[in-house]
Amino acid sequence: MEQTQRPNGIGQAEWEARVNLAACYRLAAHFRLTDLIYTHITARVPDADGHFLINPYGLRWEEITASNLVKIDVDGNKIAPSTYNVNPAGFTIHSAVHRASHDAAWIMHTHSRAGVAVSTMEEGLLPLNQIALQFYNRVSYHDYEGIALDLAERDRIVASLGNNQALVLRNHGLLTTGATAARMFNNMFYLERACEIQVATLSMGRPLRVVEDALAKHVAQQYDSPMGEDDDLDLEWAAHLRLLDQICPDYKS
Repeated sequence: MEQTQRPNGIGQAEWEARVNLAACYRLAAHFRLTDLIYTHITARVPDADGHFLINPYGLRWEEITASNLVKIDVDGNKIAPSTYNVNPAGFTIHSAVHRASHDAAWIMHTHSRAGVAVSTMEEGLLPLNQIALQFYNRVSYHDYEGIALDLAERDRIVASLGNNQALVLRNHGLLTTGATAARMFNNMFYLERACEIQVATLSMGRPLRVVEDALAKHVAQQYDSPMGEDDDLDLEWAAHLRLLDQICPDYKS
């Protein structure tokens, strides 16, 4: 990935995180995962305990760049000069997971049509197809408690997520985590795709062929340890960045 000039006062590791986070926002916009100016994708600042990057409140995700991301603390307060404000209430869910798990360096939360639709179903995500099976027994659920303004809910969100990297916030939306931008975005892309397929499948009103438990577990295990998984993620992320370099290279600015 060709880098633009790094601004003074920002270390190399932080700048790389900024570029990758800006890429996540632009990709989410491209794949229609936005909710106007709401919801967030956040990243822990490397080598800076308790510091995070978040989108400037009020900007469309198509407007996010590496340099206009805002650095905040665990409570959503700005800790570096910025002309932009942040939405502290919107960081409630993210801060809960960031504080609890070092592996959750990257967190993405969406209110997509398909994701919210599946979040309203008592059964949640069903084992209906190969894409959904990668999340079989690997997606958690958190009951709706209203708009996430109560900081006391953070501990309950963490308990609901457990050791999984995907969370369905019932009656609300989806959340995925990852140790890298590539892993987090891959988790959300395919969780969203599984939800889209489920909504389409149920709309046909025909009898369902639900994958039985033993086979579903087998396929999930195949997803757990495929040959060359990290290499596949690297190739996938590089392909995403080539797309952005073609359609909106300013994300790196």
